[in-house]
Amino acid sequence: MKQTNSLQSVLDNKKADWAANASDDVKRIYTEGIEAVEKTGIINSAKQIGDKAPNFILQNALGEQVSLSDYLKKGPVVLTWYRGGWCPYCNLTLNRSQEELPNITALGANLLALTPELPDKSLSTKEKHQLQFEVLSDVANEVARSYGIVFKLTDDVSGVYKEHFDLKAFNGDDSDELPLAATYIIDQQGIIKYALLDAEYRNRAEPEEITTALKNL
Repeated sequence: MKQTNSLQSVLDNKKADWAANASDDVKRIYTEGIEAVEKTGIINSAKQIGDKAPNFILQNALGEQVSLSDYLKKGPVVLTWYRGGWCPYCNLTLNRSQEELPNITALGANLLALTPELPDKSLSTKEKHQLQFEVLSDVANEVARSYGIVFKLTDDVSGVYKEHFDLKAFNGDDSDELPLAATYIIDQQGIIKYALLDAEYRNRAEPEEITTALKNL
């Protein structure tokens, strides 16, 4: 059954549940972490509407090579990043994206989800959530870097993460780098027509907003 609540309201509820249980110290650390990302200027320096989208070739969850240019030959592309299967906000967003997928494909577009996770981890995410769109492993954030959306966790945020899960096991490196949870819409000429860039990782592109933007291409 399709959910009627907005994705953001679902994410906000998840955030409220977390805040009700998290310590004041952890809440401070996360707030300062988001502020640190904002201070880098990444939101303004990342690829923006009107920019040419960098092409890429990545491995999907089945080990196949997937290129942006090949998908653009078929139609517009919705390009979205998620931090990893360990991120509950990402999982909620992926599930809602799957719900919206028929509307996206009906408009001739394709959805590609990128993650810094290793291929076996991204396969696990794809299978767990029964995702019918491409999930691509952007190991070492190489593609995310070309879009200008990579940032380094603060030491304090990294420390909190390590208490709960092993980011290195997911991503295969010690960089403590993650991509913004960014979403772009790219037209068939390879030009970015929509961009959602936010240092607050619990704010995501609303699926219905993506569909509306595709209709207006």
